[in-house]
Amino acid sequence: MRLSDTKHGRESSASRFGGFFLLQYGVLCLVLSACSTGVVVPPYEAPPPKYAIPPAADGAFSEIEDYYRTEHGTDMSGFKLLDCNEGALRWRLALLDSARYSIDFQYYLWYGDTTGQLVAARLLDAADRGVKIRVLVDDLNTLLRDAASVALRDKAVAWLDLHPNVELRLFNPWTNREWGGRIQEGLGDFNKANQRMHNKALIVDNRAVIIGGRNIGDEYMGMNSSFNFHDLDVLGVGPVARQTSAVFDAYWNSPWVMPASVLNMRIAPEEQGRARTELSRHLSETKALTNFTIEPQFWGSAIAELRDQMHPGTSRVIADLPGEDSIEHVMLEEILSLISSPQRELSIINAYIIPTERGIATLQQLNAEGREVRILTNSLASHDVPAVNSHYRPWRKHIVDSGAELYELRSDAAIQAEFVDTYPTEGQFVGLHSKALVVDREISYIGSMNLDPRSAVLNTEMGVIIKSQNLGKALSDLIERDMLAENSWKVSRNQDGKLQWTHDSESTRIQPARNFWQRIQEFFFRAFPKEYY
Repeated sequence: MRLSDTKHGRESSASRFGGFFLLQYGVLCLVLSACSTGVVVPPYEAPPPKYAIPPAADGAFSEIEDYYRTEHGTDMSGFKLLDCNEGALRWRLALLDSARYSIDFQYYLWYGDTTGQLVAARLLDAADRGVKIRVLVDDLNTLLRDAASVALRDKAVAWLDLHPNVELRLFNPWTNREWGGRIQEGLGDFNKANQRMHNKALIVDNRAVIIGGRNIGDEYMGMNSSFNFHDLDVLGVGPVARQTSAVFDAYWNSPWVMPASVLNMRIAPEEQGRARTELSRHLSETKALTNFTIEPQFWGSAIAELRDQMHPGTSRVIADLPGEDSIEHVMLEEILSLISSPQRELSIINAYIIPTERGIATLQQLNAEGREVRILTNSLASHDVPAVNSHYRPWRKHIVDSGAELYELRSDAAIQAEFVDTYPTEGQFVGLHSKALVVDREISYIGSMNLDPRSAVLNTEMGVIIKSQNLGKALSDLIERDMLAENSWKVSRNQDGKLQWTHDSESTRIQPARNFWQRIQEFFFRAFPKEYY
């Protein structure tokens, strides 16, 4: 068994397609499985509740928290934007390598590609040191291998859970574990199967946390040779970690999760040892990791410098919450409240936007009140999911006519070399995956929620609202940089009233695309309900 059985994929087939994925593969899987139900999880008792370990007096991040509490107040945390993909991966490794007591790890996608294997290796290294690790992933993950195929990955899950200091649980688990059986189950209860956990959070020692849009996979960390995402996280130290732990605990102890131990998969000790050796060997031979060390590092100098790189601010972590039989979706109203609140200006960067009449009315009202609104999203050219563009397309003119400035990321954005690709990898194009906004350059939101129906009513989502003038200015500057002509198309109306796309060297009346096949897909997916995307 190899951890790389969890071969890489893309969010397009998982988070973005969600329920559509089940339809796409349903007939094929049912035919191939001859309608077999396969291995079925036996009835089991829910484990007793378990909660985050309180922060100890010491630890790698205790001095930073003490500083912000003393200098700025007890409710203050320090925050640092993680804009660069390489830096986002390095800081995740720094947190994992520096953990002394606990790691809580909650992600929608955790692929078995180079990034996923490196993170797995560092998690296991931390577990070897005695760190208590809780891992919570969405169970749709265990059905996906990459963007175009399915494969069972239960054995890799069981292998990780086998470590005495690692406990892994699956959100919204399949009862039928064979792949054909999972499809049958999904088609039998489509609404439940379509409810996925899109949260992203890494918490260390209940003092440091990374929250944002990145999943664990090569395209989120600049290591995919096909394409890489421009994405955004925030690193926080202080009370924000405990706020995130409260969300993690709510999911960990909910009836929506199943312990991986229930899978009861037998893995011989020698097989476990071989898998660990093979993992180290594979990582050491991977060219994409030229600038990374495979073994854990001492991050003392970087953490000592971190304090002065952070911005003080108060925070509130928000999330959809799992109930007994349903999910309480609160994120949409939280985000709409922020969007409605500016006194001067609002800047939005969001990968997948499918508005509503209510959303357009809000933009119109802001314009009528003299508020400046700027929005950056994907162009068809930068899209990894043309299906989303199918349902965003009719709303372009409404956004422009509302008075908001609309920008769409270029697939050849100038930021690619410095912020998107991680040396020596060079992706063929850039896609946008960030989900953030800033109100009046003071109140920032960074998280997992897209502005579309799937995020509003199907996925569970989370994020953090931060009140900080310094961070707000930094986020505004970042969004303005991404809107520059070398990075984005500006969408507006020309003298004839038609939509046009312009940047520093080109203007076109046809939406930019990388190729004709994208245009065909975009046309085809208009026929499917927008809620699938």
